[in-house]
Amino acid sequence: MTYKFENFSLDHNRRELRRDSEIIPVEPQVFDVLEFLIINRARVVSNDDLIKVVWQGRIVSDGTVSTRINAVRRAIDDSGKQQRFIRTVPRKGYRFVGEILQEHEPNNDELKNSVAFVHSEFQVSGLRDKPSIAVLPFANFSGDPEQTYFADGMVDEIITALSRIRWLFVIARTSSFTYRDRATDVRQVGHELGVRYVLEGSVRRTENRVRIVAQLIDAQTGAHLWADRFDGAIDNVFDLQDQLTSRVVGSIAPKLQQAEVERVRHKPTESLVAYDYFLRGTASFNRFTRDNTDEALGLFRRAIQLDPDFTTPYGMAALCYCRRKAACWWTDPVQETAEALLEQLLNSAMTM
Repeated sequence: MTYKFENFSLDHNRRELRRDSEIIPVEPQVFDVLEFLIINRARVVSNDDLIKVVWQGRIVSDGTVSTRINAVRRAIDDSGKQQRFIRTVPRKGYRFVGEILQEHEPNNDELKNSVAFVHSEFQVSGLRDKPSIAVLPFANFSGDPEQTYFADGMVDEIITALSRIRWLFVIARTSSFTYRDRATDVRQVGHELGVRYVLEGSVRRTENRVRIVAQLIDAQTGAHLWADRFDGAIDNVFDLQDQLTSRVVGSIAPKLQQAEVERVRHKPTESLVAYDYFLRGTASFNRFTRDNTDEALGLFRRAIQLDPDFTTPYGMAALCYCRRKAACWWTDPVQETAEALLEQLLNSAMTM
């Protein structure tokens, strides 16, 4: 499949970007970002969409995504000011707006061989087994709309601090802030963002004092897991933000761990051996090397053999195939694509 726009062409099969007949050298991630934007040009693509596809759910900053977007724009003679091909939608994401000419309509085999198609179909379902959280904009109860910046600054600091927790997947600010001033059920937020937990709160600031109230909620059940309030004197705003952020994150991290322990106690399989293979596979998968990914795939397959009704390894096995494709590690694209789709179909069918 080749996508053409103006004097540029993107060849999926050859993984080549050309200007007329000249090949434009781009990094693999930059190529994947551009391809994903083109394939999903009918909608706005969020930072979280790109992180799930290109970085396979690893925690990366919004700045990293912006760097890749800028690299794509440079490669196709675009810029943030011109936005001829890639339009920035504030607080939402990006959309490819250039006119695309496809050499021919893709058939199913071509689509299934597309990393962007496979990833978008999978929606990286295995990441749902990793603890995930969205930090919603804190309400400003100061009585002064001008103080909203302080509440937003606190949320930014909390998101950044939580992102440093390796075992936790944190939704980017651009996605969570779309819920500002919206009366939305937490369970709906969890469903739309694909997260297990939601942190929300409020900030009340007076002349020389500030109070922050925060609560951690299970987005699947709506149950409150933790709530607290934090007070401080505004002597130095930045020091105060650091202190309050440290206290909030330090308080909720153990609660998240405790909630995960309670969740895991209700094991999704009666076979402890299968569950052990799944845990070992997850540990290998999180090391991100070719050998570890191959090892993880074998362990997930073993867990499935031991308990075919254990759904989670199916999704994780599909993720292994996605990574092998994205990193050009697989040896038989046709066979592995078929196996990957089968794993995902089985996982979807068993969880319906």
